[in-house]
Amino acid sequence: MSTRSFRALGLALVLAVGGAGSGCTPEGPSDEELAVRVEAALATAADLPAGLEVEVAAGVVTITGSLACDDCGGLRTPPGIGTVQQSLGAVVRAVPGVEAVEFALDTGP
Repeated sequence: MSTRSFRALGLALVLAVGGAGSGCTPEGPSDEELAVRVEAALATAADLPAGLEVEVAAGVVTITGSLACDDCGGLRTPPGIGTVQQSLGAVVRAVPGVEAVEFALDTGP
């Protein structure tokens, strides 16, 4: 099973065991739960590189890793590092509870 599959499974378990509000405060999800949600969103995005790391502090998501990806771009995202990063940002920002996104990405091969 791939890392992405494990992350998606982790999100499913969080939601199944604790319910949709598990780990949430009235202000939003905890940083830990938000990290799981973001990782699950990245795991299901076919046009993004694997191996990206997610850190969350006070709702601010920092993505680290490499944008180099032979399979990225496909049908959904035009090829190129810039468009892959735009797609990555869109996927992360779509996760409820994300306040902001910061990138620490390597664009080399």
